Amino acid sequence: MSCFSRRIGYHSPTNDMDLDWRICSRARLARDARFDGKFFIGVLSTRIYCRPICRARTSKESNVLYFRSAAAAAEAGFRPCLRCRPECSPLSLAWAGTRNTVSRALRLITENGLDEGGVEVLAERLGVTSRHLRRLFMRHLGASPGAVAQTVRLHFAKKLIDETKLPMMEVALASGFGCVRRFNERIRNVYHRTPTQIRALVRRTAIQPENEYFFHLDFRPPFNWERILQYLASRAIPGVESVEGGSYRRSISFNGNHGRFDVSLDSEKNALAVRLHFSDPRSLFSIVERIRAMFDLNSDWAVIARTLRADPALAPLVETEQGIRVPGCWNAFELTTQGILGQHTSLERATSLTAQMVSTFGQRFTALGSPSHLFPTPEALANADLARVGLYGVKAEAIRTFVRAVCDGRIKFDGIIDCDAFLKQLCEVPGIDRRTGQYVAMRALRDPDAFLADDLVLRRIAGVRTIRELERRSEAWRPWRAYAAMLLWQSAGNARTEIQTLRSRPCTSPRLGSTQARLEIEACAKPSPINSKAMRSQRSGSV
Repeated sequence: MSCFSRRIGYHSPTNDMDLDWRICSRARLARDARFDGKFFIGVLSTRIYCRPICRARTSKESNVLYFRSAAAAAEAGFRPCLRCRPECSPLSLAWAGTRNTVSRALRLITENGLDEGGVEVLAERLGVTSRHLRRLFMRHLGASPGAVAQTVRLHFAKKLIDETKLPMMEVALASGFGCVRRFNERIRNVYHRTPTQIRALVRRTAIQPENEYFFHLDFRPPFNWERILQYLASRAIPGVESVEGGSYRRSISFNGNHGRFDVSLDSEKNALAVRLHFSDPRSLFSIVERIRAMFDLNSDWAVIARTLRADPALAPLVETEQGIRVPGCWNAFELTTQGILGQHTSLERATSLTAQMVSTFGQRFTALGSPSHLFPTPEALANADLARVGLYGVKAEAIRTFVRAVCDGRIKFDGIIDCDAFLKQLCEVPGIDRRTGQYVAMRALRDPDAFLADDLVLRRIAGVRTIRELERRSEAWRPWRAYAAMLLWQSAGNARTEIQTLRSRPCTSPRLGSTQARLEIEACAKPSPINSKAMRSQRSGSV
């Protein structure tokens, strides 16, 4: 039995997480949402496993066991709690921030399950033996790859039963069971109820229109929703994306079908509320997982902050920007195209070029309202006259070469195993620089250690002059350099906001007031390190 009555070990090269049973007990008794998904609680008397935040009556310590994962609890013979719904908990990656075999395997499982040949094919893709892969999963998760994939599939089926009105046949297909008989049998074995009985327990307050789905996607607090919206709003593609009224909206295309989704914050439930309009329920699992990745919902801020806070230069930003996330993207091709357009130009100019490309070559989505278009496909751009949108020379040739490589299959964004090898191949395309490659790694490949050392703003805020200096400086931030970059960018944004505020401040004295305001503005605008004393100490090795 993969349970821990005395200790839970979260294996990580950096030893960021190593919880013993006492910490788990305190988190359980406090129902601390920061530990949601990090471990699960098996109640011996009922044989039910729960999340740390479960509102059920608290059990005695002698009556519980702790598990690293939901799959491990299921393997030990416990069934999911119908009250706290373990299927809604954020994924816990105790080894997050590394590029090890388990994290890559989990990403592939969430993308395609084990539908492409089982554990043996998965292990072959990862370059290890199936026996070694099973051993790694048992060590880190307490369950085999097959059990983890089965639990992921079952949890999503339960989510569809609870949160949609889909017929059970479509629930079975959407969650990957293949047939209703296998689906019904698995649900009865695990929950001791039929799918229809489980759905009858759910209180529905609204009727959902056809092809519309409403999901709650949980996260671990703190979660800096405001910063995510600001970041996405500044880079939103007109006609495809929009941020307004505290929510994010965009059009999507998946497996030949089109739709859109809206995302807003439900702070009372520590979750994002997602309203999805899409015609094919078989794609729901993949779409929901993409949205989770896009908003970095599986991130564990407590672990990230512990590393970044150790640097005196970043510590103040860690405190003021708690719960900051690295926004992902819906489509890697779209993001890379946008990144190429943004090379060596301002963000406003890049957004204008992207908007012209969408309106000229993108497919019309709706006649009225937003979003109005779908982003152009690689096929639509392969033979497009880019001069029509104001693209010429090196940048236009870079777009053409990149699009043709995608159409020919030389560049594929699905199922990437080796991030470094992919970036090397991407940057071999003439006109794509290293900064764009790292930008794609950070937002599309979800690499938490991706870092844009070529970025001028990062160098200026960090108080260094060269790329090599910044790379040396960033070694202390591994394996969370992408989050450090987000903090530094936010620091630059705060400085710009302060300058604009000072410039708009009325002067009470025509002489002294104007002089004082001018000096304050110059002080804010002056490029200086976020903490020059700490920076110098760090560079000299004394910190």
